[in-house]
Amino acid sequence: MWARKSHTVAPYNLIIQRCMRIQIPLTQRTFSQAAAVAVEEDPQQPNADEYPKPDPKYSEIIRGLPRESSGRLVAAKLRAKGRIPSIVFGCENGEEGGNKKLISVETKQIRNLLRKVGESFLLSRTFDMEVKAAPDSEEIVEKGRVLPRLIHINRATDEIVNVTFIRAPPHAQLRIDVPLLYRGADACQGIRKGGYLNTIRRTVKFLCPADLIPPYIDVDLSELDIGQTLLMRDLKVHPLLKLLKAKEDWPICKIMGSKFKAQQAGS
Repeated sequence: MWARKSHTVAPYNLIIQRCMRIQIPLTQRTFSQAAAVAVEEDPQQPNADEYPKPDPKYSEIIRGLPRESSGRLVAAKLRAKGRIPSIVFGCENGEEGGNKKLISVETKQIRNLLRKVGESFLLSRTFDMEVKAAPDSEEIVEKGRVLPRLIHINRATDEIVNVTFIRAPPHAQLRIDVPLLYRGADACQGIRKGGYLNTIRRTVKFLCPADLIPPYIDVDLSELDIGQTLLMRDLKVHPLLKLLKAKEDWPICKIMGSKFKAQQAGS
């Protein structure tokens, strides 16, 4: 049986609006008891409330039904009925492991989540999931918290082909591509002088405790001048998050000189 707890993240456009206005606080979320105890016992531990939290406003339970088989014909029949063939995996070393379960989920629900949250933000947050025994049954055969790992979309038709989930109990360590949220461009010294933002990275991979997955990472541009660069080490994240597939001195963005001046220099 999976542990039950869910978190959410606000849609990308809404987050940007809030961050540009700066003064609108983000809703707090509850973290694991272990993290809370660590903060209580050790005053040197960071306050979890200092970091972005998913907004409970967008919390919902993903409802699934078991399926006994896979294949193109089965998948096509499911999609015709308004359902998406899906798989739920266990978690090993932060990645998909064993204990595979074949299910299907509602197309309408997943499409609405994509619309409200955005694809990259959807893949960096957890949801509660309940799997019923049958469509007309109230019996729940499995429930717990999951992380959407992969959403396969046919870009030509916009059809959601399948969804992969990974179980996310409180003790799990999950490999997450956390989105970077750039803000403060309106106050950025370098941009005001005619420079422009060169965005090098839009996500950064971290190994995250399931209860400490950030919905995004704030990147504050307001103090940057032309020629200045922000590095991985400048990202403000909880110290229990471990940076993966990158080094601390790798750049994430840079304020470049004026495009017009750069063109003049090259001519």
